[in-house]
Amino acid sequence: MLEIDRLPADVQRPRYDRRKLKTRMVHIGFGAFHRAHQALCSDKLAEQGSDWGYCEVNLNSGELIQALRQQDHLYSLTEMADDSLTTRIIGVVTSALHGKGDGIEAVIAAMSQPDVAIVSMTVTEKGYCHHPASGDLNPDHPDIVHDLAHPDAPRSLPGLILAAIRRRRDAGLPPFSVMSCDNMPENGHVTRNVIVQLAQRQDSALADYIQQHVTFPSTMVDRIVPAMTDAAFARLAERLGSSDPVAVEAEPFFQWVIEDNFASGRPAWEEAGAELVQDVLPFEEMKLRMLNGSHSFLAYLGFLAGYEHISDCMADASLRTAARRLMLEQQAPTLRTQGVDLTAYADSLIARYENRAIKHRTYQIATDGTQKLPQRLLDSVRWHLNNGSNCDLLLLGVAGWMRYVGGVDEQGAPIEIRDPLKAELAERVAASAEGEARVKALLGMKAVFGEDLAQNTAVVATLTRFWLQLREHGARATVAQVVASL
Repeated sequence: MLEIDRLPADVQRPRYDRRKLKTRMVHIGFGAFHRAHQALCSDKLAEQGSDWGYCEVNLNSGELIQALRQQDHLYSLTEMADDSLTTRIIGVVTSALHGKGDGIEAVIAAMSQPDVAIVSMTVTEKGYCHHPASGDLNPDHPDIVHDLAHPDAPRSLPGLILAAIRRRRDAGLPPFSVMSCDNMPENGHVTRNVIVQLAQRQDSALADYIQQHVTFPSTMVDRIVPAMTDAAFARLAERLGSSDPVAVEAEPFFQWVIEDNFASGRPAWEEAGAELVQDVLPFEEMKLRMLNGSHSFLAYLGFLAGYEHISDCMADASLRTAARRLMLEQQAPTLRTQGVDLTAYADSLIARYENRAIKHRTYQIATDGTQKLPQRLLDSVRWHLNNGSNCDLLLLGVAGWMRYVGGVDEQGAPIEIRDPLKAELAERVAASAEGEARVKALLGMKAVFGEDLAQNTAVVATLTRFWLQLREHGARATVAQVVASL
């Protein structure tokens, strides 16, 4: 457990009176990224006199919440570069709840407190119970089916937020804003879609109320926050003089772009490094396609090539070149961003990837691919198809995913696939022969690929060619061959 009194002098402690914080935000998804990103920004604001505190919620895992409670809602954040590290204690959390342990009613009650003005979330794409290809609610999702039958005892994120909105409306309380901080294009629009569409199936008057009174600001978030390992925890415990099971590590870089559209006020995040804008979409697209798209490209092909970390991929000249060319030649042309030096942005991303102090595992990035591919790679593929331009590196990334979900690496060892559509992936892999049949089977997943890509003979042929190259020659050689052919 984190022991404040034993911390070294160079560890920054909260320099404000935590008793003055109010629980004005509820955040769902107390994961590593939130702890190293949004909570940090609000913690910096508290140093300037802000009273905006967080109630942190995990719907499933309760271990982190319990550990957080045991150390007075404090945890450490360490920023790591190749040649330096700094640690600070984050103190902006006022309370914490576990959906299963404390009960969903306790979570709804917390969201229904008069002071709460913002409900935010980092639950990854799969938490929205939507079709990634369209952004619409998936009414057949088991949790949505349950919530339609039991609206006051929800299981899903949309159902939970909807229950709290209903309770606030019925109590005459002001509406809160719902702010997604997940990596999805127009994440505010997607969040609004799934919640309004669920409301329309439950109570049309409530859907009308939401459309008139509740706001869903979009955001773009950027910071590399690798999953903690046993070795990382051990190093930190030695440095701090006590263990911290809630600790996180992150790169020094931080960016948060927020649509300034809040129903009942917000913290002055811009005074702590965030950017408040009228339109987040150009920033979202830039980050999702250039950073997240290249990350997914490196994750699948790097993992297949035997590289454990993104920094290891950067030591491979072909992968490094491919990632940079993917960003500048096949992602940058698709963007609507104006006034940004995209070459400088790409070079800054490569420099961040080279940070060997950040152990960002390719396997970690490779999870939940069915939820990530549409916005990271497939939207750009469609842009190039419409414009008649080359998208081979994008398709190579998709082919890498297709090899990866086959469940066996290049050494013949099994890959544990972590994906909400894991069962369907396994069925399609098992039922299809290798090569073109495998490619067509996976393209048949309409929730991921829509219908257009499977019907495009050029796309099928290119994916099949890359898939076969990956099987016959391996990822390292295939990436080198494709880069040389461009």
